[in-house]
Amino acid sequence: MRLDRFLGNLPTLNRQQVQRLLASGAISVDGQVCRDGRYEVRDFQRIELDEQLLQAGKAPRYFMLHKPIGVVSATVHDQHRTVLDLLDEPDKHQLHIGGRLDLNTSGLLLITNDGLWSRRLTEPRSELGKVYRVETEQAIDPACVEAFAHGLYFAYEDLTTRPAELLILSPNSALLTLHEGRYHQVKRMFGHFNNKVIALHRESMGPLLLDPHLAPGAYRPLSYAEIALI
Repeated sequence: MRLDRFLGNLPTLNRQQVQRLLASGAISVDGQVCRDGRYEVRDFQRIELDEQLLQAGKAPRYFMLHKPIGVVSATVHDQHRTVLDLLDEPDKHQLHIGGRLDLNTSGLLLITNDGLWSRRLTEPRSELGKVYRVETEQAIDPACVEAFAHGLYFAYEDLTTRPAELLILSPNSALLTLHEGRYHQVKRMFGHFNNKVIALHRESMGPLLLDPHLAPGAYRPLSYAEIALI
């Protein structure tokens, strides 16, 4: 939210007062005087009017979770455990998921209260590759490599998938890198070749790799270096 809009939403200030306070240098953000009303302020920043605290700023939180099969990528659900149920953290209702996984898909899940950070993870224009380990019922047709690289047409949505990279590891397993997240996309891509996906596991999102020491259902905070990768 713009700083001038944040200030204008306060019941004690009108637009003219906001402009005067900004021009006089009475407003500070994270201890620095800010005169630019267009400055985008975030929930994590401390905002003060002279010595009056207007927003304390909450701490940003970032977690890596090894999602197990059978747990829903949601904050609440009537029938299944959710990924938030696996966290022993305060104020879990303030957290959200960056890049969901299907019920029967395991692997890397990122959970945060930083909307801008998670948006960089998931928005298509970021082009961050998500790597999945795929196991199939039948041997993988080598023609999949070229077909996935060109994109597959999905008639229901009337769209063509973005180019994806397929690395065949064995007759029935491969690594697939996607740059988007369509509904059941991996299963539908292999279904185009009449091959059923029997196991799906996300290994990475962009430069962030699932910690190999995390057991299914376990999680840990991201390091400062990992947060800065996105």
